[in-house]
Amino acid sequence: MSATADHAEERTNPAARLGFQPGQVVQELGYDDDVEQALREGIEAITGTELVDEDHDDVADAVMLWFREEDGDLTDALVDATTMIDAGSPVWLLTPKTGRDGYVEPSEIGEAAQTAGLAQTSTVNAGKDWSGSRLVTPKTARTGKR
Repeated sequence: MSATADHAEERTNPAARLGFQPGQVVQELGYDDDVEQALREGIEAITGTELVDEDHDDVADAVMLWFREEDGDLTDALVDATTMIDAGSPVWLLTPKTGRDGYVEPSEIGEAAQTAGLAQTSTVNAGKDWSGSRLVTPKTARTGKR
């Protein structure tokens, strides 16, 4: 695919910015009626598989965690999300944008990610009302070596 085609796909499919690949299993946590349906459908289109929920009993390639301020403790939610994936796999934390109901302060995201043993690698616009933060287990923790 050309660079131009890649950019065109990013404009038409918001999930293209998140780096998902065909065949990946993506576990979705925190689903409610306020989530960005176009993003969900875009991920399914790219991976060719339906999103799996919290009842999925096998390891996923990535987790999408929809989280709002009123959903409880963010650190706990992130720790729970990392039990569903292999070390090094991304957790996409999706939170409402500034000014939207359920907005989560960036400082809270950073603190919760660090406490949960994750590092934030990027932030993307995940739709009209949502921002996405890509969180991963730091490389030094993944390998167990210095």
